[in-house]
Amino acid sequence: MPFDATLADRLSNVIRKKFKSIEGLNETRMFGGFGYLLNGNMCVGIHKDTLIIRVGEDMAKEVIGETHVRPMDLTGRVMKGWATVEPEAMAADTSLERFVRLAVDFVSTIPPKKSATK
Repeated sequence: MPFDATLADRLSNVIRKKFKSIEGLNETRMFGGFGYLLNGNMCVGIHKDTLIIRVGEDMAKEVIGETHVRPMDLTGRVMKGWATVEPEAMAADTSLERFVRLAVDFVSTIPPKKSATK
């Protein structure tokens, strides 16, 4: 499934400018998508033209109440702790940065994947 290359460029720029000091934050391409892992754990990604963020169940409930933010449901089953951010909610880079920050803050609390520590 192709992803929005412009959004991928914006996401990469935000990561380079605002999150470059975070060790273990690495770009990944898998299953036709694009995103970032933090210590081997999926953190933020792009599906078509939407941003997918891993923020934990409590924060997901909070952000899903915002305009243009939805539960993550790519397969017919909602994934708890994740949210999908539509383009309108991240038109400004500051908004995109905010959603990335929420994901980074949550995923940094998850133990690293063993394969990421080798």
